[in-house]
Amino acid sequence: MTHGPGEVVVTGVGLAVPGADTPEALLRRTACPVTGPAPEPFDTAARIGRRGHRYKDRATRLALCAALEALRNAELIPSDGEEVTVPGDSVGVVASSNLGNLDTACLTAAAIAERSAVDLSPMSLPNASSNVIASWVAIRHGLRGPNLMLCNGATSGLDAVHWGATLVAAGRVRRAVVIGVETHNAVVEDLLGRSAGELLDGAAAVVVEGARWAEARGARAVAALGPYERRAGLSGCVEALLPDGAAPGVWFTPERYAEGPAGAVPAPGGVPVPGGVPVPEGVPVPGGVPRYDVTSAVGRASGALGVLQCAAAVGWLARAGAGAGARAGVSAEAGAGSVIEAAGPGPGAAPDPVPASRQALITSGDDTADAVAGLLLRPTPDRCDSHPARAPLISMECSR
Repeated sequence: MTHGPGEVVVTGVGLAVPGADTPEALLRRTACPVTGPAPEPFDTAARIGRRGHRYKDRATRLALCAALEALRNAELIPSDGEEVTVPGDSVGVVASSNLGNLDTACLTAAAIAERSAVDLSPMSLPNASSNVIASWVAIRHGLRGPNLMLCNGATSGLDAVHWGATLVAAGRVRRAVVIGVETHNAVVEDLLGRSAGELLDGAAAVVVEGARWAEARGARAVAALGPYERRAGLSGCVEALLPDGAAPGVWFTPERYAEGPAGAVPAPGGVPVPGGVPVPEGVPVPGGVPRYDVTSAVGRASGALGVLQCAAAVGWLARAGAGAGARAGVSAEAGAGSVIEAAGPGPGAAPDPVPASRQALITSGDDTADAVAGLLLRPTPDRCDSHPARAPLISMECSR
């Protein structure tokens, strides 16, 4: 298949979240939140070992865990190593966290104010830098492409996915690992006025990659990135992504957008339905579209939300794809005279547009803050061959 120069796909997903180790598990846990005791905190030592813990704060360790799994899932790192198997300058890093190292920064400032800078440990001081999370991920895996750290409020996670894809589409890198991470501690709890049990202590990561580069190295794409929008309000954002009132297959809502069970199917106009929840007036997504709020499962996620939503959307696309495959199998076995779904476009033909009903709508932000970001995640048009011809690898892989 021939891909356009700007087509970007997701080739890897990694999670460091208590009680959810795969996109499908995150989706299930969001749809049916587990009652009873909270799951144990994610054990970072089990994934990155003692070396990964030395002089690093909790948020950085969680980010390293998610990034490692995403890079391995994308087959950019072997199962027994940590160095990427492609040129390091072909991989960028974009991280998102609003509160990740807040404790280090505040405690460092307090120590200087109460005593002096002489009392600070030179080994822990780098953790006060705002870009420490993105930097450590790059250092750990030898990623020498552009390195960005976003702290952009409620939309930060989706903004990070967008900027990672922008780096790829612009030809700066062939691929980028995008991480969203937050943790809770006494400083964060005091600032937000919320208990630890209400807040995320975890991370998610996705690898976004140029479709032609993924195909050249034989990687399997699990989703394709659609358009991204950033608007002052939710309605305008959704209308820009899905004109003419088209209904997506699923809606990953902003944090705590609607009360009630995650994944329930609400009715329009605020009318409750059995087993569902009411939809407020003016909601821009039709009532029959399933809703998922991942924060109901993992806690308020702040800057990590958009990346977590993308990971859960990959799980939804996988489930929807499996269902479509099963239905196609039933149609093929129905016998002569039965209606069979039309085949896809022939060789060299342009692929048909992906129907809105097969796309995942992801939104993050707050109408009251005049900042809402939205992204469409789509199924991939087809799978790459098992062993396609590989493109030559060069020292600067960002060449077009």
